[in-house]
Amino acid sequence: MRIAVYGTGSVGGYFGSRLAQAGENVVFIARGEHLKAIQNDGLHIESIKGNFCISPAQATDDPKSVGKVDVVLLGVKAWQIPEAAQAILPMMKASTIVIPLQNGVEAPEQLMMVLGEDNVLGGLCQISAYIAAPGLIRHVGVEPHIAFARLDGKPNPVAEQLLQAFLKGGVEAEISTDIQAAMWEKFVFIVSMSGVGAITRQPIGIIRRIPETRLLLEKVMLEIVALATAKGIRLSQDIVSVKMAFIDHMPAESTASMQRDIMAGLPSELDAQNGAVVRMGHQEGVSVPVNEFIYDCLLPQEMAARNLRKEQVADKNPHPNQ
Repeated sequence: MRIAVYGTGSVGGYFGSRLAQAGENVVFIARGEHLKAIQNDGLHIESIKGNFCISPAQATDDPKSVGKVDVVLLGVKAWQIPEAAQAILPMMKASTIVIPLQNGVEAPEQLMMVLGEDNVLGGLCQISAYIAAPGLIRHVGVEPHIAFARLDGKPNPVAEQLLQAFLKGGVEAEISTDIQAAMWEKFVFIVSMSGVGAITRQPIGIIRRIPETRLLLEKVMLEIVALATAKGIRLSQDIVSVKMAFIDHMPAESTASMQRDIMAGLPSELDAQNGAVVRMGHQEGVSVPVNEFIYDCLLPQEMAARNLRKEQVADKNPHPNQ
């Protein structure tokens, strides 16, 4: 298969490299010094599951130069999806599938508006990794896992091929029987870790150890579970305890990407995570006060990172009467 990794960050870079290691024809779309390093020296992966390097690596910053592909793994930030959807169009053919791997639940619908319902799958992944230097991705924790499927549950032959390629590359992968529920289960985890991590500016080891911040994680999760129930998403009854147990086994120094971006003064996925909970909560009539508090506290930093004034974000404000 021909596979394009659009957004060669820690997620796209790691999973794309595993596919290249398995012998698939993978093109990495990146930019800046990261792109130059990949083009000159290959894409290096330092992993708790073993180090390796894809060299030479096909890499470009121009999607139009890639040609048609069978699969697009979308690894950009959630707020970059509208732009990415347009950039992906030249790589599409009738059977191409696009798999978003963002921390959120709204990406598939956003992509379908541009790329069509038959070409966009739901997707999610689990991994703790980051770009340690240009051309170097460091995987520090969590068993890498990826899941994808059509939102309507129908089979897709390209997805089946991709599954086999991931398994050949040593990645724990699955075609989910209910990808929407799976995405929301991850949403329960990542929004709590991201939001609480961003306002406390502490790694998960400290957050989970202090009773007050541990309870805050659980409160965020419970609000998201209530929201999912209102939207007809079927989550397991023990989802909060399962996700807290997962958090308890994470490396103590772990942080979420949204937290790291906010702490670095960069644009983040706040609107797609806690902001999305607030926005959907108002739409569904579900009270989400803890998520509202986190979102409101972090919004000034997000606006500063994007150089926005309040009136410029008024149309996106999840509080309908403000």
